[in-house]
Amino acid sequence: MNARRTGQGVDRFWRLVSSTANHGKLWFAAAAVLMLLGKPRAAARGLASLGVASLVANLIGKRLIGGERPALTSIPISRRLQRTPTSPSFPSGHTASAVAFATGAALESPASGAALAPLAAGVAYSRLHTGAHWFSDVAGGAAIGAGVALALKAAVPVPKPSALLNEAPPTAETIELPALVDGDGAFIVVNPGSGRGLGRPDPRPVIAKRLPKAVVHELSSGDDFAQLVDDALASPHPPRVIGIHGGDGSVGAMATIARKHDLPLLVFPGGTFNHFAKAAMLDSVDVAIDAAQKGEGRAVDVADLRFATGDPITVLNTVSVGIYPSFVEEREKHEKRLGKPIAALIAAVRVLRGSSPLRVEIEGGRRTIWSVFVGVGRYYPVTAAPIERRRLDDGVLDVRVLFAGGKPKTRGAVALALGGRMDALAARLPFLQGPPVLDAFTGTGLTIRSRADDPGYAHDGEASTETPGGTDDDGAKRLNVTLVPGGLRVYSPAQRGK
Repeated sequence: MNARRTGQGVDRFWRLVSSTANHGKLWFAAAAVLMLLGKPRAAARGLASLGVASLVANLIGKRLIGGERPALTSIPISRRLQRTPTSPSFPSGHTASAVAFATGAALESPASGAALAPLAAGVAYSRLHTGAHWFSDVAGGAAIGAGVALALKAAVPVPKPSALLNEAPPTAETIELPALVDGDGAFIVVNPGSGRGLGRPDPRPVIAKRLPKAVVHELSSGDDFAQLVDDALASPHPPRVIGIHGGDGSVGAMATIARKHDLPLLVFPGGTFNHFAKAAMLDSVDVAIDAAQKGEGRAVDVADLRFATGDPITVLNTVSVGIYPSFVEEREKHEKRLGKPIAALIAAVRVLRGSSPLRVEIEGGRRTIWSVFVGVGRYYPVTAAPIERRRLDDGVLDVRVLFAGGKPKTRGAVALALGGRMDALAARLPFLQGPPVLDAFTGTGLTIRSRADDPGYAHDGEASTETPGGTDDDGAKRLNVTLVPGGLRVYSPAQRGK
């Protein structure tokens, strides 16, 4: 095999595959893709397996067995790596890492493992093609990688699918709300633009059948949520409950109005992700109607978002400043054509590559950051952009700061996608060493000011690259987030699926 000659294009390809896998860079990128595709457990198990396998192969295997690498005199020049490895030959660390990551990911997501297997096999072969290893080195590395992944499975078992499906995250304590047996007293706005293209059925026939006395208004161009509710309240039969069918942005807008008039909010999930509705266990229009007819609800925590001037905006889920608003705008350019997962991947690469850190003040301290995430209640996992809220009455704001400074962008990408633990693992790599990139803490309020840069903002899926409102006396843009415990009454079933 060593003496076999192939075309220069083929040789160049295998050299690229081999070098791309240096220091685990290829697998960190693969983990980021898995996260964007909604496979965080596969990404985490893959990286954990990679980390342990790398330690076993490089710190134990090479020291105990080692051996000389193949003589380059028998390797055609076009196939050789630019930098000849000098560490002991057995086992192949590249192969151990590749097989460990692919096997670990496969244990959580067989489909992901099947997609990664050719990539792992390619990395293993590239070490043979370039003359970096003997076949026995590659076979030994593969055995170590697979063995480590399976050993970690024994130590940390993979949850059964049924357990994941039946897991019902706890939420806020239940309260009694007005029972809407036939919908009398409810004013409901349906946003037909929310969740377009997802194939969801029109909610109006279900609402009309089960809540026949409810007043239903279909949102049209130029309509203003606040004016619609004001007009309804000024009618001869003012509503005692307001409702909204839409995504998180529409729900957030109606939540502000519901709080202003001290009215309960009835939420029908109709957007793309429906983060708030899911946290409130409102999985469908029928589930929301069941809760409304029984008068089951919860008093949930929200936050007030204030700029230097202007009225507070109700935040149901999250507030972000920094690269996230630009990421959302870039993603929206491609999502209709490519779908959100692929569009998100393209957006992440472009925004990180073209962005510069922001200089801001956080609670009076000057910082250089990529982004700040503020969640209403604790969010999981512990990354710079977490995705899951398990309680609606935590009584805290969950803050994640992604620092920049002199740290490599690769570290920022790892922390953004995979969290503090993976950032700590990345920090052990020679070319990524440095202090932690991600800081996580809780509180009840947060103030961010910026003189030099406009950080932009996003809340509940609505994004802008410009911070609205005026400035402080020194010209700084200011953003305040304040927790409001139990600030919104919302219909929610007492138990999931009930």
